[in-house]
Amino acid sequence: MHTVLQHPLVNHRVTLMRDQATPPKLFRELVNEITEFLAFEALKDVRMKAVDVVTPVAKARGALVDEHIVLVPILRAGMGMLDAMLDVLPYAKVGVLGMQRNEDTAEPIPYYAKVPPAKGEELAIVIDPMLATGGSACDAVAQLKKLGYRRIKCLHLIAAPEGVAKFEKEHPEVPVFIAALDERLNSHFYIVPGLGDAGDRIFGTL
Repeated sequence: MHTVLQHPLVNHRVTLMRDQATPPKLFRELVNEITEFLAFEALKDVRMKAVDVVTPVAKARGALVDEHIVLVPILRAGMGMLDAMLDVLPYAKVGVLGMQRNEDTAEPIPYYAKVPPAKGEELAIVIDPMLATGGSACDAVAQLKKLGYRRIKCLHLIAAPEGVAKFEKEHPEVPVFIAALDERLNSHFYIVPGLGDAGDRIFGTL
């Protein structure tokens, strides 16, 4: 199941992010802003607990987030979304999964994993700018399931229909939140129209 954000302010930022003339500094800022929009949408159903606080005027009944959350960026591009997620969820833990794409087959090659095993009802949030073939996202969620995570969500800036279809076939119960769903993959497995290589644009390594 996937949700595509439908908001003029998101569309505005996605358009600027796609532009090849956008420099790395602005590109990173746009990634951060769009990531926060994704987080707000994905966490609408976050678990809360009721609390009482005393304001300067009177006692107030309120609510606080009552979740144990683990953020899981997929290296390296996912690190570009991490600061924004930590701004929204400063108490979250962070695990990382390293995957390199085989440029011939587009299949992910795992090379690093450092994620705390689940101890109960933690919520794991996978972050990666691009959902292209779906291979990395599928592999990441499979690894998290092996570590005991039963509640998982995925956040992506741009996705291709092929990647969404593959992911929903392999992990139909995991919600996916996307800022923009594009047309297709090209013969080199890049998203069209996309925005190029997200990692290169985030880190200025074009």
